[in-house]
Amino acid sequence: MEAIKKLIQKGEELLLGRRKLTHKEILVNAEALENRVAVMEHGQLEEFTIERTTEKRIVASIFKGKIKNLEPGLKAAFVDIGFDKNAFLHYWDIIPESLAERVDLVEIPGVQRQPQKKISQNDIPRMYPPGSEVIVQVVKGPIGTKGPRITSNISIPGRYLVLMPFDPSRGISRKIDNEKERQRLKKIVAELKLPEGMGVIVRTVGEGQKKRYFIRDIELLLQTWKQVEEKIKTVPAPCCVFQEPDLIERTVRDFLTEEIDRIVVDNEAAYDRIRSMIGQISIRSRGKARYYNEPTPIFTKFNVERQIENAFRRQVWLKSGGYICIDETEALVSIDVNTGRHKSQKDLDTTILQTNLEAAEEICRQMRLRNIGGLLVVDFIDMRHRRDQQQVHQRMRDGVKRDKAKTRILPISQLGLLEMTRQRHSESMVSAVYEDCPYCKGKGMVKSALSMSVEIQRKISEVLRRQREKGQTEQPHIRIYVHPEVLNRLRTEDETLLIELEKKLSGKLSFRADPAFHFEQFKITDAVTGNDLE
Repeated sequence: MEAIKKLIQKGEELLLGRRKLTHKEILVNAEALENRVAVMEHGQLEEFTIERTTEKRIVASIFKGKIKNLEPGLKAAFVDIGFDKNAFLHYWDIIPESLAERVDLVEIPGVQRQPQKKISQNDIPRMYPPGSEVIVQVVKGPIGTKGPRITSNISIPGRYLVLMPFDPSRGISRKIDNEKERQRLKKIVAELKLPEGMGVIVRTVGEGQKKRYFIRDIELLLQTWKQVEEKIKTVPAPCCVFQEPDLIERTVRDFLTEEIDRIVVDNEAAYDRIRSMIGQISIRSRGKARYYNEPTPIFTKFNVERQIENAFRRQVWLKSGGYICIDETEALVSIDVNTGRHKSQKDLDTTILQTNLEAAEEICRQMRLRNIGGLLVVDFIDMRHRRDQQQVHQRMRDGVKRDKAKTRILPISQLGLLEMTRQRHSESMVSAVYEDCPYCKGKGMVKSALSMSVEIQRKISEVLRRQREKGQTEQPHIRIYVHPEVLNRLRTEDETLLIELEKKLSGKLSFRADPAFHFEQFKITDAVTGNDLE
């Protein structure tokens, strides 16, 4: 009897452990101006996306455009797709890329792959002169002063498959690494019926799925493409022929896997819509959708707001007491790792390795949360042993496997720096949510009161000398308007210097505080006439 009780207890512990391991949920906050989606694992924020309802969804949308001009020096074409700025199309993106270069291809029995006709960049002006129409897809939205980046490699993602309308190849995502599963999927993909000239890629989420799900998915994708073709034929360029679905629909499409325990929505219309979309994929999964109507905001209830706030800070603390500092610049993103309050009884090398490993995991998470892209340089704490460096490098490689953006990571250099790139489709989350401070103009700093005192005294000397050179017989009397805190410095610490300045240059000074002034702003006027003297 005792043995049976122990077995039951062990079974319950295993069951609880399994539930804990798979505890993932999606939280959807739908509002009038903004939709937000948070993917949580064990209560920790792992993915976060914001979409403003007033902004156009441009990335992944398909356009019928018109080539405005070619730039041989840049090896690029500028295409009018209906926006203020023309889209940028590289020569190598004008010619559709072979799918064979990007995925593991599937050999279809009885079908021989036709070799692609080689086209050089010298052929582009002849094939695509200014004024010609092209079908393109946006791969990167406008960032800063740059227009959208586009390609002619068209693809439409579905639940389990990606349809390639202009490439007949079929392939399997390389992120599916189980060889037995790959062979099973290859067999399914080879049997799918597709129109001539079209191909598909099996997405990572297709792993373990039955054939009927792929058949249903390809039917929906072909219906979508039929509508796109109709617009291409009838609507004049420039125009949008396929609009990328909104955030709520993309969430169901991309995130709602078997691992997700539930999806909680705080908007009744969005809840009904999500249930309807889930029903098209799997009727038994409808129960995963829950409507949240409590008075406490959903992101506050699930402790998401605090985690979002922490994610946007420059300094991010690690569990061990160390921290990382993230600085985004125009050219690159620099990340610095520090031990901080981490105190360990173990030797120094072990402490450094533990902090760096923890930092590597957090950096991968922060990249997803902040949507950081471009070139990243990570300054890990110096490690003496090469094996420790390799361990940290491998932890970074493991951490980006779940990242949907393409990444490339180089080994840690002799200087202790790890360089990597992350594909950037759109502006980072910080750029999308925040704007430069109107006070400091994005510097994050203002001059100190001491610096302002030095600058003001220097300007006063210049003005008084200029008045004397004009041959003014009367003693010049000038008034200086400054920020109240700067005036406090001038009165309490620099009064003696200002009195000496009056005597030396035979002038009279009076100061006025103006609370409306910027901390770095000051104005010098003639005390009698009120005219500016700067």
